[in-house]
Amino acid sequence: MIYVSPLSGVVDAIRTVRPSHLVSLLDPETMIDTPDGIVRERHLRLCVNDIAEPNEMLVSPSAAHVADLIAFIRGWDQKRPMLVHCWAGISRSTAAAFIALCTLNENHPEDMLARLVRRRGAHAHPNRLMVRIADELLGREGRMRDAVEALGPGRAAWEGELFSLPIHPEEFVREQPAS
Repeated sequence: MIYVSPLSGVVDAIRTVRPSHLVSLLDPETMIDTPDGIVRERHLRLCVNDIAEPNEMLVSPSAAHVADLIAFIRGWDQKRPMLVHCWAGISRSTAAAFIALCTLNENHPEDMLARLVRRRGAHAHPNRLMVRIADELLGREGRMRDAVEALGPGRAAWEGELFSLPIHPEEFVREQPAS
């Protein structure tokens, strides 16, 4: 499973879901140290601001940041959960979770994976710059970008709640209501 959380829920999430890997997406001023319960080498710390367009006054998500994220995801053995968080658990972390799903499920439709993120986290509003970069790096030919755009805005919230995502689409299909 992949879990998505706001920063305020990280300590509780580590205690309850016992992840082996942690991704922190925070601006440089609020980046955290590796929390107890996580091995330092399994904590990816990406210092980026939550912006959808490059801005020279802030740290924009870059191709290097997203490539590091993709490499970290590919190095995860999936034996225990991965926890992904940002400040509010709404934008950067949900983008990272969507990128993880696309990385781990190369042959599955991006729109289905984006809808899974939204279904599990109604507040999810994936960072479009991160998604656009990942789309290019993963060779998805605009499909990741289009899938996130098609979602529209998530439910309005100051902070998201902890939610989980099955990492394989067949788990998603089994959860769909019968038509």
